[in-house]
Amino acid sequence: MNRLRIIPLDEEVVFPGMPVTLPVDVGGDAQVLLVPRQQNTYARVGVVAEVSERVRLAGRGLAVSLMALHRAIPGGASADQDGVLRVDFEPRPDHAPATSLTRELEREYRAVVDEILELRGDEGRIRAFVRSIADAGALADTAGYSPDLSFTQKLQLLETFDIVERLGLALRFQRERLAELQVRKRIRDDVEDGAQKQQREYFLRRQMDAIRKELGENDGSIADEYRQKISSAGMPDPVRQQADREVARLERMGDTNAESAMIRTYLDWLLAVPWAKRSEERHGPRGAR
Repeated sequence: MNRLRIIPLDEEVVFPGMPVTLPVDVGGDAQVLLVPRQQNTYARVGVVAEVSERVRLAGRGLAVSLMALHRAIPGGASADQDGVLRVDFEPRPDHAPATSLTRELEREYRAVVDEILELRGDEGRIRAFVRSIADAGALADTAGYSPDLSFTQKLQLLETFDIVERLGLALRFQRERLAELQVRKRIRDDVEDGAQKQQREYFLRRQMDAIRKELGENDGSIADEYRQKISSAGMPDPVRQQADREVARLERMGDTNAESAMIRTYLDWLLAVPWAKRSEERHGPRGAR
């Protein structure tokens, strides 16, 4: 068994191939074991990281730049003579499976990531980085860079040693991200379309107001026009009372702001309903009998 200084990562997961800088003092160690931790509970899998640079921070603090190398399973831990907590570990580097087992998964994973990056407006650098990765295990680990994945999802990915299974898991996570981004885009587009429609209606109504003023009409005549239409629409009493209240609001605030345009749109919709018309068809149980 090998033995290394353990560095806990609170609510963080580092994957092989990731560079990371941590504000810790590792003494003269050339390698450390990074292990995710949540609520004082260590994960079952960590990564061996190589110390690439030591940095002195302002205030005499120390930091190290690390490069994660490969997965490892922590074992027993104990403090050395200097009081440093060290842990036994079993290295678990990736062993590439046959290309035929991962080819389709890799192709689909890259396609899903391309869709995600397109929705996010990537300029092409991340897409080029993903396409440059030839190793299936490293490709699956790129899902760990996503800020949208939860700590639990990243930990699940880290603890999956089988590369085919890991790539399938990463693909599932990325599909979920893509579906969520597509829904967000659709909602955003619908909201923008609705806002543009309201703006168009508002400007058209302002133009109509200008025409009415040129013709000597006023807001009172607009309200009277709506009252006349409402009285002849054949509305049920509750609907007619609501329509009268909206006409009164329109009359009080005038027709010079966006809210009045919404009121008029609502009144036009109420008037468009054929309240006074009745169908000859009878679909009730009594009529059917």
